[in-house]
This record gives sequence, C-alpha cells and structure tokens, in this order.
Amino acid sequence: MLIHVVDPSAYTPAYDHALCTALAAAGAEVELYTSRFAHGELPAPAGYARREHFYGAARFARSERTRRALKLAAHAPGMLRYARAARAAALVHFQWLPVQQLDARLLPRGRPLVLTAHDILPREPHPGQRRAQRRLYGRFDALVTHSEHGRARLQDELGVPAQRVHVIPHGAFAHLAEGAEEPPPFATEQPVVLFFGLLRPYKGLDVLLDAWRGIEGAELWIAGMPRMDIAPLTVSAPASVRLDPRFVPEPQLRGYFRRADVVVLPYREADQSGVLFTALAFAKPLVVSDIGGFAELAAEGAARAVPAGDADALRVALQELIGDPSARQALSARAFAVARGRYAWDSIARRTLALYRSLLGENPNP
Repeated sequence: MLIHVVDPSAYTPAYDHALCTALAAAGAEVELYTSRFAHGELPAPAGYARREHFYGAARFARSERTRRALKLAAHAPGMLRYARAARAAALVHFQWLPVQQLDARLLPRGRPLVLTAHDILPREPHPGQRRAQRRLYGRFDALVTHSEHGRARLQDELGVPAQRVHVIPHGAFAHLAEGAEEPPPFATEQPVVLFFGLLRPYKGLDVLLDAWRGIEGAELWIAGMPRMDIAPLTVSAPASVRLDPRFVPEPQLRGYFRRADVVVLPYREADQSGVLFTALAFAKPLVVSDIGGFAELAAEGAARAVPAGDADALRVALQELIGDPSARQALSARAFAVARGRYAWDSIARRTLALYRSLLGENPNP
C-alpha cells in the first residue's frame, strides 16, 4: 500500500517526519510530497521517501515577500503536476492546503483523500479563505482532527458528517528530544519559564507579559520568529524577560527545552500545538489555556490549565509552579507517561493505518 503524505508548504515538517516515520515502521510504503524547508536542515527520512516537489524556484528568493510571491505563482502548476504523481498512490493524506480558493479544484481524483485539520478554520484569514476552507472539507473522504473539540467544531459548526470525522491524537515529538543540543543564548541560575514558537497574535504573548509583571525569582524566555509587531509588547518588559526573536534550529531548540523549568502556552484559541507536543516529549511541566485540545490534555493531568486571556490566573499558576518543585515534578512525570502512551507515534500510526484500510475497503472498523 503506497501512501502519499502531502504538505506543499512544509508548514509542519516535524509532524510530517514523525507521522511518515511511524507509518513506515508500521509497514506502509510512504512518500512525503513537500517543499524545501526554508529555515534549516531537517532529519533524514527514516523508512520513507521525501520528495521536494513544490515551489522549487522559491528557494532562490532573497526576501520573504519574493518567496511568497513565487510560491503563490507556482502553487497551481505544482498541484496539477502532483495530481499526475498521485496516480501511483493507493491513498493521499494531505496535511495542509495553503490556497483554499484553488485547492478544491486541484485535488487528485480516483483515490481516497484524507485531510488533517490542523486548524479547523484559518485564524488570520485572507478574504474568502474561511468560506473556501468549508468548501474544501467537502472534497475529502475523511478528516482527521487531534481532539474531541476539533471533532465537535467540524460536525456542529461546519456540518461535516460524523462518519467522515476521525479523532487521532497528535504525537509527542520524541525525535526532537533526542540528539545533541546547543545552549540557549541566555544563562541564569533562576527557574526558567519558556514561551516558544512563532509569535502570532492568537498565542497570547500580551497576556503572558501582563501576567509576568509582579513575578520575581525567575526568568521568562521568549524564543521564536515574530509574525507580528512585538515591539509594543516588549519595549517595557522587565529585565527578567529575555527575547530571542528568530527561527530556532533543532540543536538550540533542545537546549531551550532541556533548560526550561516550565513551558507556557497562553493561547487565546487552538485545537492543538506542535509546541505543546514538543514540551511533552521533553516531559516538561506545562501551563496552558483551557481551550480546545489543551483542556483535554489538562484533564489527563499532564498540564495545568487557566482561563484563556486571564492574566491574573496565569500569574498565580506560574508563581505556584515556580515556587513548588514537587508540583513541577508531578506534572513532569505525567507528561512523561502520556508522551509514551496515548501520544506515542506507534499507536497513532496503527490508528491512522486502520483509517486508510477502511477507506480502501480492507477494514470496516477504523
């Protein structure tokens, strides 16, 4: 059974790698169709083939604006070429489709199509993008979501039939927790609270900085590439806030997460997050907003949840964990357990392959 996993823009390379590796280890023949990742080297494929099929010219762009323009111009031709390549596959599993207004017309035909709904609807949409996302969902034989919250939104908010929605958890990124590390650019003897990942409005950095005022005896490290203007938020930040505004490569990612005492995700909205499952892989104590799949993880005892947007509640939770090593240890132990249980990739691969087989008529009960 040849499976194509498709992520044209390489939006989630860590997820793509972990899923493809797990599917291959479970016995599937897997090819990943994607593009060159713009921000660094990726792990070598483990048991699967990686094809950098999309946006070849964009790698030569000298600016982000030019790169985006080249990608947009190349998207439809790349999707049409991919539709021909897809004839060899038994099933195609898309991870992201970045031009929803076009993609519903460009999908391959004649084989089952699966889409992972990483974002149920675009959070920062262009005009018409949300409406196009709704239409796009109608083209797929199955939709995968990572939480019961995502299932409810797809069914109740978007009207996707229940039989086409399948909850398969996101996996903990064990491969990111392995290998050599490079130290962060900061050092301290105090406890460290880490906010990591792309800096976007919905992630609640403003709430976190408000909560941090009044916290003493610890440092807040913010590491990630800005996708918004962060100057108004950080210009008056206290000296205990350290900022590293760039894409952080994997060796330094390991340094950050191994050093962190607490990882915080004060998001305003989300279904799941790769940062959360990176922290789980490192068995780090987590403070998260009580939203989407975050709340489901907190209900398992693997994170502490606070109301989204509530800076006072976030401040109290962080202060308690900073001052209570035993509470941090309890959260760490639970994170370690679920990362190697429910959120282990071998289990996720078995469930994903069962879905594939049901769509191919080989197994009626995914």
